[in-house]
Amino acid sequence: MIENKKEFRLVSRKNPKHILPSALTIFGVCLGLSSIKFALDANYTMSVIAIAIAAILDTLDGRVARLIKGTTKVGKELDSLTDVISFGVAPGFIMYFWTLNEIGKFGWMLVLIYVVCCALRLARFNLTTIDDSESWKVNFFEGVPSPAAAGLVLLPLLLSLSDLIKINNISILSSIVMASTSFLMVSNIPTYSLKKILIPRSMTIFLLLGIGIYLSLVIFYTFETLFFTGLIYISLIPISYIHYKKICKKRAASTFNDEETEDVL
Repeated sequence: MIENKKEFRLVSRKNPKHILPSALTIFGVCLGLSSIKFALDANYTMSVIAIAIAAILDTLDGRVARLIKGTTKVGKELDSLTDVISFGVAPGFIMYFWTLNEIGKFGWMLVLIYVVCCALRLARFNLTTIDDSESWKVNFFEGVPSPAAAGLVLLPLLLSLSDLIKINNISILSSIVMASTSFLMVSNIPTYSLKKILIPRSMTIFLLLGIGIYLSLVIFYTFETLFFTGLIYISLIPISYIHYKKICKKRAASTFNDEETEDVL
């Protein structure tokens, strides 16, 4: 008697296009691991660049998968595992090799807390479901996402590489930033996800112009641009919180009015 055994495949024979998003994800994890190697060699410039490219790939892989209709469960799980390495373990090691090792066991404890918070945040994200009646919530994350958290954790290093300001007690600043970022990841604070942005066709040219200007700044003023990008993101956190609460109140008032109308009828 011949038993029918199901073969496990990362890529379906019928849909080989699924390999493209997964390839981008795997490339991202390679960059994350390489950033640790660069940090071991005290090449922090390349460490930051590797993390930045990994964040770009993390943004692209999901969008590419949805665009070519190549989303898979394996790809989703692979993306989360990659995020833990590239935006949890790698930034933690980079900051530890750079300055947190100066404060001994406390510095290593902060790295452990940060990585654990990153893993918990991704686990919660994978289990989060949004009802059709609350589809607007797709524009918000619950807590700071891991790629953004990696950027925030690296802000002291970016500040040092940019030579904008000289700070003597950089290890203390790095400790505060890492502890604060760990809390923001596992918090319930709503932050913008920017997943669904409707750009009017008339504004497309200005969007492309803005992207071009930003990329030019990144090329010629890499660390300064990345540092100020991080500051802008921090300033958006309270704005996103206020925006989220405003929408919630508006939805609640609309629902209450609908219920009153039904009672009257």
